[in-house]
Amino acid sequence: MSDSTHETNPWTTLSTRETYSNPWIRLREDAVINPSGRAGIYGVVEYKNRAVGVVPIDENGFTWLVGQWRYCHESYQWEICEGGCPPGEAPEECARRELLEETGICAAIIEPLLMGVQLSNSTTNEVCDLFVARGLTFGEAAPEETEKLKVKRLPLSEAIAMALDGRIQDSPSVLALLRLALLPEFREHLRGV
Repeated sequence: MSDSTHETNPWTTLSTRETYSNPWIRLREDAVINPSGRAGIYGVVEYKNRAVGVVPIDENGFTWLVGQWRYCHESYQWEICEGGCPPGEAPEECARRELLEETGICAAIIEPLLMGVQLSNSTTNEVCDLFVARGLTFGEAAPEETEKLKVKRLPLSEAIAMALDGRIQDSPSVLALLRLALLPEFREHLRGV
């Protein structure tokens, strides 16, 4: 495998035009010269917030998933706790905030799991940081008005099985759960996976 740090950009951006913007995303269309030397366009979705996800795990090897209707896919999905981290908020604090808002769980410890994951790098600049939460205490959830959530407690091994067999389809959830499955410190909770 070659070292990609020495590769040069084969694209030339001639101009950029914003085509749409709202509080969460900006769409732009760039006039470009592509790697073959031909003129063309490239559409990019720029996210204004960083994506953050967090997997809470208690001392008995249980975790919590959040269920909600996903408008874009027109289906009900089970996922880890996720949200947008605005500029100026630390991703760790966003993970802590989202966990509390969506599940009512407060975490004493938030640790990085996967950082800087590119979620759809051919059309967006969206990046996601994933965390694991431990030292859990429990209170009341306070979801945002756009969230009608169900919260499910289940063994970590079952959540990982759901990521493996397609019952969980959200990419940050799948990535976080499969990463946990590879870590030696969580193997004791993975019998049967």
